[in-house]
Amino acid sequence: MDLERRFRSYLLTVRRRSAATAEAYVREIEQLDAFLVQSGRTLLDARSEDILSYLVQRGQQGLQHTTIARIIAGVHAFYRFLRLEKLRDDDPSAQIRTPKRERNLPEVLPPDEVERVLDAIDITTPNGLRDRALFELIYSCGLRISEAATLTFERLYLEERLVRIVGKRKKERLVPFGETASWWLRRYLAEARPLLEKGNRSKYVFLNQEGKGISRKGIWKRFSDIRIKTGVQAKVHTFRHSFATHLLAGGADLRTVQELLGHSDIATTQIYTHIDEAALGEGHRRHFPRD
Repeated sequence: MDLERRFRSYLLTVRRRSAATAEAYVREIEQLDAFLVQSGRTLLDARSEDILSYLVQRGQQGLQHTTIARIIAGVHAFYRFLRLEKLRDDDPSAQIRTPKRERNLPEVLPPDEVERVLDAIDITTPNGLRDRALFELIYSCGLRISEAATLTFERLYLEERLVRIVGKRKKERLVPFGETASWWLRRYLAEARPLLEKGNRSKYVFLNQEGKGISRKGIWKRFSDIRIKTGVQAKVHTFRHSFATHLLAGGADLRTVQELLGHSDIATTQIYTHIDEAALGEGHRRHFPRD
């Protein structure tokens, strides 16, 4: 069909879409065209209710949210194209929005399982002491992996028990850490880090065996090994989720947790309020279990 060929060309040259995206959009328009024929309509005279009926039918096929979103994006692009080509002076898809994706609750460990993971770390080696200090700090501050990996001494305030974190979009925040994390961090810096540094000066707090800053992949691998050893189903990021949830369950207010996590939108933080507090266990001292 000439119209679909022109639409494909528009996607590739004007919208700069990839060939795969362009093909997916064109296939969807072909299916929409076939659907409209059944009701005596065409792509050029379809009404909003016709487009909506088609999307409902597609949705009933059990498609994933991302597929539905792609279909709607393709329909929007097609009718923008028709208006640019002056083949229509309206857009029957204009009022159709991509449905909001339901957010899954984050995985959270109760405090006793966090303890089990941390206690399983072998602290008889420099790497083990580093791991204990690293994961204690991640849990105590709710850090992302990248934030822990890039932590430098100029952002670490040991006496004040604070870290200055540069998070997403270069947004900075000050986060306190507890006595337990402080104890392990001091022990790591005194006993293990000099051995890992191997005479090379590094600005990064946490080092790998080559004396360089540990990578995100390195942190992930170390945590994976510990997780397998304990049998606890978790990821490094689970510690961040657990930090936030345990704070809220212990009585911290939502705005404070938002600031500690570095969320720009409080709606992102609110997801933690939906987790059943009864499943978190006991042992919270004030607002945080490891202070």
